[in-house]
Amino acid sequence: MPGSHNGSSSAKTMGVLTVGGLVAVTAYTVALGSNGWLWFGWVVLGLITLAMVATRSA
Repeated sequence: MPGSHNGSSSAKTMGVLTVGGLVAVTAYTVALGSNGWLWFGWVVLGLITLAMVATRSA
């Protein structure tokens, strides 16, 4: 099905962005100190990614 392929690609892209965001936020924290808003943003991105994966597999 063409729709499922696009969903899979979107979920994979979001997963890559989430992992990249974690690396960036961790590097920022190590270099400049913790920023709660960055961690909050990463958690929100992670939750969106999980929701996309859950809806794709459902």
